[in-house]
Amino acid sequence: MKIIHFSDPHAGGPAEDWMAYLDKRWVGVFNYCFRRRFIFNMERLQRAVSYILDAKPDVAVCTGDLTSAGQPGEFAKIIPILKPLRDSKIPVLFVPGNHDCYVTREKCVAAMREAVVWLTRGRYNFDDLPLALDLGECEFVMINTGYPSNLLCSWGFVKADSRDFLLRHGSAAKVKPRILVSHYPIIEDHPVWRWRHRLFGQEEIVRMLADGRLDLSLCGHVHFPYKKVNERGRGENCAGSVTRNGVFSEIEYDQNNDIFTFKEIHLA
Repeated sequence: MKIIHFSDPHAGGPAEDWMAYLDKRWVGVFNYCFRRRFIFNMERLQRAVSYILDAKPDVAVCTGDLTSAGQPGEFAKIIPILKPLRDSKIPVLFVPGNHDCYVTREKCVAAMREAVVWLTRGRYNFDDLPLALDLGECEFVMINTGYPSNLLCSWGFVKADSRDFLLRHGSAAKVKPRILVSHYPIIEDHPVWRWRHRLFGQEEIVRMLADGRLDLSLCGHVHFPYKKVNERGRGENCAGSVTRNGVFSEIEYDQNNDIFTFKEIHLA
């Protein structure tokens, strides 16, 4: 089974209404206008989509942060780029990131919800999360960890409903590998150093990865790719930012040997 995993395109733009200067959107807008737009190149996402269409994976997984500030116009910018993938026969799984769930403004929340339904072709909607889907030789368990936080931090949270769902689901007999899909890294080596960007409430998920109730975590949030896996490919894979570094992950699951292998795809 072949899985393509990409993340963190961060489409951005100016403030779309005056109220953006009264909520956290001004932070994302400022960051995009004065930093991100110079280093996050949407042409890299276009090339990634072309690669995915040629590779014809069994599933494509996006682990969030389509946008920089969760504004409707930012989602609108990325839709034409992702449309060929969305319109293909390749199943697409998507969980929003903290920048997609940046603020509680009604139109921003509505745009995020619409993006989930649109990109997954109506396979599920945001309110269905947490959710488990059986696709091919693997099972994908998706949770939302992105919520609006304060101006200075990009915190994520594993809330009680997601934790309880994972515990219930993890207690059932496993007939195929379980892959967790979420925006934030679950395995955090330096939580004190990364306190402004960290996830809270993931302790039980760490134990589930360690004891085999979950096999693999796919995440984004960190813009540089990494993998923390054992010899059988169990652990965590971060795809990095496809538009910042021109990189994403191609994952193969060998059912006969029960092994995951990983390849970083670097766009020219």
